[in-house]
Amino acid sequence: MCVRIDSYESAEHQKYVRTFLNGRFENSAFCLLSPDGQDWLSRAGRGPEHVLGRSTAACVAQLERVAAVYPAKEKTTRANVQDFHSVRQALNVASADQRVLVLVHGSDEQTQPLRSSLKEVANDPTIIGRFHIDFDSSADWKKKIEGLKDEPSIVLVRPGEFGLEGKVMAQLPLTAENAAIKTAMLTANGEFAKTTEKKVYSEHVTKGRNLNIYFEADVPYGEDRDGDGEIDRGGPGGGRSGRSGSGRSREGRRR
Repeated sequence: MCVRIDSYESAEHQKYVRTFLNGRFENSAFCLLSPDGQDWLSRAGRGPEHVLGRSTAACVAQLERVAAVYPAKEKTTRANVQDFHSVRQALNVASADQRVLVLVHGSDEQTQPLRSSLKEVANDPTIIGRFHIDFDSSADWKKKIEGLKDEPSIVLVRPGEFGLEGKVMAQLPLTAENAAIKTAMLTANGEFAKTTEKKVYSEHVTKGRNLNIYFEADVPYGEDRDGDGEIDRGGPGGGRSGRSGSGRSREGRRR
């Protein structure tokens, strides 16, 4: 219904955002869509308050009216499992959100069954919203993960402070039962929560700049508020760099 796609990692996604903003590109867009994503059920804007208003009661009422027209046909436990464009991106986002990264690694043939079987785990009430999950078959990221056994597996990763590397917290075979995977995830999350200091945005950004940390995105940072097809180089959000490591910036990129 309202999905924040990672538009700084995909030119295709950035183009999609523009369809909601009359050709402009900003770091967020909001629109109510039909379940198949094809029909607009509301006008579009930069955020929910621009479309539904600032009144919580009115916002909820509008959402309930739309939901009544489209009753759920599947259980929430069958929702698709999250995936990223790359491990590089997944690490950065996991660090920004301070979550354990669950990396499902192996060939496409080996990991495909888990895209279905892990739905039960990923959508469990004790799991959902507490982890990031990524499926990957490449090898270029392996040197960034300390303690990794180079074999097809489910790897629970503690992301580094700036999302450029990580450490293995647990590693399970792809054949592990869902109960074992869930237990390992909850154990890792408990350890992560106890041993990870909450980031203070301003301090984190300052430290990243002092250390010259930079996360190179696949498309230019910034916004195109005049809709000319080019990222603005002046004004709010225009042409700013991705320096400062992981964390959410005001322009929407993850640092």
